[in-house]
Amino acid sequence: MDNFYGKRLLILGLARQGKALARFAVGAGAAVTITDLRSPEKLRDILDELSDLNIRYVLREHPMELVDESDILAVSGGVPLETPLVQAAQARGIPITNDSLEFSKRTPTAVIGITGSAGKTTTTALTGVMSQIAGRRTWVGGNIGQPLIADLHKMEADDVVVQELSSFQLEIWDRSPHIATVLNITPNHLDRHKTMKAYTNAKANILRHQTADDIAVLCADDPGSLALSAIVQGQLRLFSLSNEVSEGAMIRNGRIVIRNGAEKEICHVNEVQLRGRHNLLNVLAATTLADSAGIPAEAIAQAIRTFTGVEHRLELVRTRNGVQWINDSIATAPERSLAALQAFSEPIILLAGGQDKAMEWDAWAEAVPQQTISVILFGELADLLAKKLTEQQADFVKVNTMEEAVEVAVETAVSNDIVLLSPGGTSFDAFDNFAERGELFRQLVNEL
Repeated sequence: MDNFYGKRLLILGLARQGKALARFAVGAGAAVTITDLRSPEKLRDILDELSDLNIRYVLREHPMELVDESDILAVSGGVPLETPLVQAAQARGIPITNDSLEFSKRTPTAVIGITGSAGKTTTTALTGVMSQIAGRRTWVGGNIGQPLIADLHKMEADDVVVQELSSFQLEIWDRSPHIATVLNITPNHLDRHKTMKAYTNAKANILRHQTADDIAVLCADDPGSLALSAIVQGQLRLFSLSNEVSEGAMIRNGRIVIRNGAEKEICHVNEVQLRGRHNLLNVLAATTLADSAGIPAEAIAQAIRTFTGVEHRLELVRTRNGVQWINDSIATAPERSLAALQAFSEPIILLAGGQDKAMEWDAWAEAVPQQTISVILFGELADLLAKKLTEQQADFVKVNTMEEAVEVAVETAVSNDIVLLSPGGTSFDAFDNFAERGELFRQLVNEL
């Protein structure tokens, strides 16, 4: 824990992760400088939180001379590695790190690491519940919740850590968790990674540095995930909805089955509280991960029977006049929106849009008219999606804001319909994040 001692740490970006790392590093004896392009006024709340620490702030700019004054550079998840300050540090041989990597170097526990293009948070949360029901002291965090480095000082060797990891975090990793999964690989964040190869390489770091004593969990039904079996160094376990697996989780005769040498039935598929094929895959992934960590089958089954999901992910906000209003604001890629559509058999009114991130929309435009009775487009993506749907001779309504989208949906929906917010685009055209977008949707629906 003393390798920060006496070092000059430069933190690029004062968000949730940078704030947690700053507090840890100061406590570990580092001289910390934080640089952020925002003004002191916009950062006031965070600056107040850190006011008890001896930290140097350089705001509104990223002056290059900061690199010459640093021994280590830490980047927040939202900071691309192409940023000039990062490039300069790399050219000088200055180590690049982030809070999740520093946590992984120091944790006394075995870690379950979870990444994928979709389903990370649901799988992480469910795996955590399985561990908690088993009576293990459990820490869930990383890309969700509180950065785990903030609680490092409380952790003990017998604890269970379930860590969600994004491609942004993983792209600089040079180590891997003891138990790790890549749930799936589909196009995502190509505005940041530019190519699928670069995106996949970032995800693969969660497996790349494992050893023979470690466990890799992959999806037999997802070509992108399964292809990573080529780099697995330790035990490979699979999960599948449609195939038998020799090690891992599968469905047989309507039941979830886990194989780990011996075979055990966990529970009936009908006991799963989450909707949709994609969520059933998440359940199988969590089952395999928990089993790999020694969680008993009884605890796994109880968690599956009681876990109703994570907010902003196919979340039922309200039923009004027979219409169900569903918040799936987490759907920030077209594939995620299509997965949400497949979770329902009722007539669907889809609210879609937001901001693009260099995604491919043709498959979305072909499928949406077949799976919806109405499409309401909003945000920066509205014009592009309108063009795609026009090419399919599909009907749609185009509005400017979430408020207008809800108003149109109210006028359109009748009893037994689903009004589904599953945008497909990111939220950054009008919101700070997908959660803020989902909160507004909730508010608007609850005020009807």
